[in-house]
Amino acid sequence: MSHHIVEVKDLRYTYPDGTPALQGVSFRVVHGESVAIVGANGAGKSTLLLHLNGYLAPKGGEIRIGDYPLTRKTLQTVRRTVGMVFQDPDDQLFMPTVYDDVAFGPLNLGLPTSEVESRVLNALSVVDTLHLKNRPPYKLSRGEKRSVAIASVLSMSPDILVMDEPTSDLDPKARRKLIELLKTFKHTKIIATHDLDMVVDLCERTIVIYNGRVIADGPTLKIFENQAILAESHLEKPLGMQGCPVCKNSVVPLRDRGDQ
Repeated sequence: MSHHIVEVKDLRYTYPDGTPALQGVSFRVVHGESVAIVGANGAGKSTLLLHLNGYLAPKGGEIRIGDYPLTRKTLQTVRRTVGMVFQDPDDQLFMPTVYDDVAFGPLNLGLPTSEVESRVLNALSVVDTLHLKNRPPYKLSRGEKRSVAIASVLSMSPDILVMDEPTSDLDPKARRKLIELLKTFKHTKIIATHDLDMVVDLCERTIVIYNGRVIADGPTLKIFENQAILAESHLEKPLGMQGCPVCKNSVVPLRDRGDQ
């Protein structure tokens, strides 16, 4: 399934003020992988993600989504394949009602009204916001806005899901529900986040970025056990891996506990 593959080669980007943001980033994500992009504030995570859907144009390097190099000519095709959830949901919600926002993408695909309605209701149900469908987005809480923004992407049935800080603004119950939802998404996922415990739950692979460069790329648990990498990238071990401060025993991530 080549259309699920994301390949980035020597990606470079400099902000208008001359500050380098990405300095030769390269990686390849294949079908079905769930990959976290982690790093300190200002490392380049959001800038990288904005390139994967063509919202920013690179100053150097190449991006391929499936069989297509990402160019102006292929932009619309790529955006049908890559669903992007922005860090700020206000950047994604602009229609009069929640229903209209979630319907916007499918309508622009030219789908029949019945199919659009089915997609909208299903996406809102998945993120538990169906009761908000007639509300104006500006009257929603930050957490509700984030859930609706996710629904607006799910309604497009993307092959690749790209998310920037998806758990921010969510309460613990909504956060857990989102993690369980993302586990059911069997296609490719690329998630930039500071929520390292979510990464342990959800992503088998982690890419660490520092000062616009990839400094580590490998299995999540090995990355988070490497104190040298964490120190260099100004990160700390996820809380769930730090162990009990009283008994000093390490905590085994849920997915590794088996029948214990």
